[in-house]
Amino acid sequence: MDRIAIEKGSVQETLVIPLYARHVLAQMHPELYDGVNTGAIVDRVDYDFRDQKRLMDTRFGQFGALEVAQREYDLCEEARAYLAEHPQAAVVNMGAGLLDVFSRVDNGMARGYNLDFPDVIAVRDQLMPAGDRERNLPCDLNDFSWFDEIDGSHGAVFVAAGVFYYFTTEQIRRLLRAMAERFPGGAVAFDTVNRFGLKLMAKTVLDQTGMADIGAYFCTDDAARELGPWSDRFASVTARSYMNGYRPLGRRYGLLNALLAKLSDSLVHMSIVRVEFAR
Repeated sequence: MDRIAIEKGSVQETLVIPLYARHVLAQMHPELYDGVNTGAIVDRVDYDFRDQKRLMDTRFGQFGALEVAQREYDLCEEARAYLAEHPQAAVVNMGAGLLDVFSRVDNGMARGYNLDFPDVIAVRDQLMPAGDRERNLPCDLNDFSWFDEIDGSHGAVFVAAGVFYYFTTEQIRRLLRAMAERFPGGAVAFDTVNRFGLKLMAKTVLDQTGMADIGAYFCTDDAARELGPWSDRFASVTARSYMNGYRPLGRRYGLLNALLAKLSDSLVHMSIVRVEFAR
């Protein structure tokens, strides 16, 4: 079976960090992440993982892997909560990369959509072909024509993992306002950090992994206060810690990781933001 080449310095390269983090975590803590297919996907990717391996050999790199697992768990919980009330809803994975949200939350009635740039979807189609009631859609999230591809007649829940950082605040404002108008009664959940956290992420993740040319822009210091006034179509804006707000780590994964999780809450404000759209 042919290996799939990932170009250095391309958007495709942003798939590699969370993919490898999930792969490592599945081996270290399978109870936190089951790692379905991650090993097989890593083996099929033609990419020099040495930078990621060096990062994962450090305590901070391993904590980063925990962050990835917690974020995915939290966003899946948000999707499940929405599906509990709207079982036939659309589950839309924005900037999907190689994240398998839909298979984790699929209740047998929902529909799944994985959105990303065409070159990323081309990789996903080869490594993670769409399953039943699921579509991989190539698009630019800032071109709202992708709205037409989503069947939101029974509700729609959108999730974005590690995606919105790379948008400007104005782009996020336009996107969320347009989504609220087009998908009434829907909801979107995404992760964010404060300004300090954004600078830290750019320095410790993008720079150290050779991706310094990729910019990080969007952040929130107080999501409810900052995003709430954006639209009268927002029914509510809430935020929860994504290290301890859904599935607390506690001390069983080490005192250092427990301390870093608390510092993430207090200094970086690593949060899952949920915006519910008015009906």
